[in-house]
Amino acid sequence: MTELTDLTAVRLLDGYRKGEWSPVEATRAALERAEAIQPEVNAFVRLTAEDALIRARESEERWRRGEPLGLLDGVPVTVKDILLLRGAPTLRGSKAVDPAGRWDEDAPSVARLREHGAVFLGKTTTPEYGWKGVTDSPLSGVTRNPYDRSRTAGGSSGGSAAAVALGAGPLSLGTDGGGSVRIPASFCGIFALKPTYGRVPLYPASAFGTLAHVGPMTRDAADAALLMDVIGHPDSRDWSALAPPPGSYTDGLTGGVRGLRVAYSPSLGGQVAVRPEVARAVRRAVERLAELGAYVTEADPDLTDPVDAFHTLWFSGAARVTQHLGPQQRALLDPGLREICEQGARYSALDYLAAVDVRMDHGRRMGRFHDTYDLLVTPTMPITAFEAGAEVPKKSGHRRWTGWTPFTYPFNMTQQPAASVPVGADGDGLPIGLQLVAARHRDDLVLRAAHALYEAGVASGAGPTPV
Repeated sequence: MTELTDLTAVRLLDGYRKGEWSPVEATRAALERAEAIQPEVNAFVRLTAEDALIRARESEERWRRGEPLGLLDGVPVTVKDILLLRGAPTLRGSKAVDPAGRWDEDAPSVARLREHGAVFLGKTTTPEYGWKGVTDSPLSGVTRNPYDRSRTAGGSSGGSAAAVALGAGPLSLGTDGGGSVRIPASFCGIFALKPTYGRVPLYPASAFGTLAHVGPMTRDAADAALLMDVIGHPDSRDWSALAPPPGSYTDGLTGGVRGLRVAYSPSLGGQVAVRPEVARAVRRAVERLAELGAYVTEADPDLTDPVDAFHTLWFSGAARVTQHLGPQQRALLDPGLREICEQGARYSALDYLAAVDVRMDHGRRMGRFHDTYDLLVTPTMPITAFEAGAEVPKKSGHRRWTGWTPFTYPFNMTQQPAASVPVGADGDGLPIGLQLVAARHRDDLVLRAAHALYEAGVASGAGPTPV
């Protein structure tokens, strides 16, 4: 018997087309799964079951007539509680946000999903304003890992990652300002793409500026390509949105990796200490890319760690997003967020512009790097999921979440497309992710290479069904 909650969006749609199952059946199954996992995993801040079933019945009728509304008609989706969803409060993980309000507008990516008939199951958890690489907040508590409830799901899109991994909808929208779709994808054994900046429009604009991207979190690369075909189009509310893509990401999946020039950087030139089990899993996947016809060279990009510049930009953004709060509201904030806001408020305009200079230099260096290489491969994370409820692993010596995410935030600085692909598990059964990075505007290459790994059976998550 087919478990509808185990299916990708592509497979669900094929079943709708053939009459094997209906949007109502798929939506009910996803809602039941969401309700079942919520007490232990805490992936959701809100389920919108009544509205979801209304939309599913409407979709079912369209499929019955042979007139689907769009590319995702009847597919259950979830939305990170950073993005606006019409009719539901967007609280951003904060007790300082007033839930009373009109809430009558969709974010651009959400609006595109609505136009294509997607069924919204609810809003997923986030740390407060998406500020860190794990998912816990004063508002909604701790989100836990699908493979081990004592571990973190990662963040800041941890609720979305856990929901997808556990079958509560095959598609989710996340946001990524320093790794926030890739970190939880790596920890939860799913696929996630941070697209080129501007490829998926964002409104309201993020206080973290052009570090912040919207991206798909899915079961595999084919689902992500399908989702990008829907959300990757301009919206007049985002002045920095790119022009429409030149073609369909789905159509571009089948090219394989033969002839692609791939640089494999296991530790960014020795700058990162990578756990041996992670290093071995990523190397095995890279060897498979070579077997599939890619020209693989071990090579490091000409980068130094931009963490100080990233902190200047990130902490300044945090200070800006909370600037309007009074003393009573500020007292409600996550203590770590409050701390970085205070630090961010002390930076000068010259400090900020110096960080922008670092960013531009790194962008130039990566542009030159991709004159030689089509793709860069690294581990997504140097570690697997650690204890839940902590910003950094115990006894790690790290002060902030950026200490254990050295492979992700540099590519927010450079605005490049970057994806996390699950390539195995460690000895505790915790997922391991491989990161694929391409030049700006080459999201198609990232998706194509990821799809090749799935087709070859290399990208398969951590193996056993999450507990």
